[in-house]
Amino acid sequence: MKTLLKLGIACLLITISCNANNTSNTELNLTKKQSHLLYTTKTDPDTRNIQVALLLDTSNSMDGLIDQAKAQLWEIVNELSYAKCGHYAIKLEIALYEYGNDGLPSQEGFIRQVLPFSDDLDEISKQLFALTTNGGNEYCGKVINTSINQLGWKKNNDHLKLIFIAGNEPFSQGPVDYKDAATDAMEKDITINTIFCGNFQQGIQTKWKHGADITNGEYSAIDHNRETVHIVTPYDDIILQLNNQLNDTYIYYGHHGAQKRSLQAEQDKNASSYGAANAVSRTISKSSGFYKNKSWDLIDAAEDESFEIEEVAKEQLPKELKGKSKKELKQYVAKKSSDRKKIQQKIQELNKKRIAFIKNSSKKEGGNLEAALVKAIKKQGEKKSFNWE
Repeated sequence: MKTLLKLGIACLLITISCNANNTSNTELNLTKKQSHLLYTTKTDPDTRNIQVALLLDTSNSMDGLIDQAKAQLWEIVNELSYAKCGHYAIKLEIALYEYGNDGLPSQEGFIRQVLPFSDDLDEISKQLFALTTNGGNEYCGKVINTSINQLGWKKNNDHLKLIFIAGNEPFSQGPVDYKDAATDAMEKDITINTIFCGNFQQGIQTKWKHGADITNGEYSAIDHNRETVHIVTPYDDIILQLNNQLNDTYIYYGHHGAQKRSLQAEQDKNASSYGAANAVSRTISKSSGFYKNKSWDLIDAAEDESFEIEEVAKEQLPKELKGKSKKELKQYVAKKSSDRKKIQQKIQELNKKRIAFIKNSSKKEGGNLEAALVKAIKKQGEKKSFNWE
């Protein structure tokens, strides 16, 4: 009997021990699985992101602001493309909101997310050029709060996470207290920068500066009705010729490839609508590391090691490539890729001369949207170990 009792107790202890081990292993496996899931949802560890949420007032008085955004987009992108952060690759993401427009839903606080965080520069340009003004009721606290809650902000505080809000009505209007919205942003390591369209002191009096101060952001006052001046240089014509050559290196694929290729040409035209010098600025952007189109361009897609050109269906290729063998297609893509790199290098070399010419010929224009954004981004980027050459 004693022997049976001892045997039973031993079995019970072994069972408990095994269950404990199994529980421990299960927890360990779960932890590993959760850790893996968390890792895969994070940004590439070798990348540092610059996330910019641009909140633009599109009420009646803001035509000049929207005009500056359209005219200065490519110079802003160019300035940011020179960013460095140790050995890390830099990725730029821009989100766009409009607010204060009576044409927007009142139940949403006269706010619309035009575009979530995106690195598709053509799409960002398209959406900017589609903005119109009307109305309205400008609720700064509400649009800040909405952008914080809706956008895919990076969790890691090593990334540069910035909100830029521009407008000209009192910052305190609306159903959401701007101080609460700013406090929420600060807790998430998001910096709010305010751009008042009007007199500097008036912006302070109407709480625009305080809205930025809460998160240690920058407050700026700009003349939003000032026309953007693009400086012409002796290198512009050559750069524009290279842009035509650059466009010829794009090989669309997929269901939306042809449409995206047309969008690229459309944004070239939109940039040109502000003059040849602005078209040059866009061309510079297209030669930078920020301009990537792997969702529709075979050259950019092929840079991803996991992408297989052979797996692209014939019907998803341009007409002139459908008859090529897999080997011929790979050779064609490789040739175009080599051509593109050479063209982009030429553009970058000419851009260095262009920048030097601009610096020597005139003082860089200040008091506009571009100056306010670039100044704040560089200043706040330094706190995150970003620097600009």
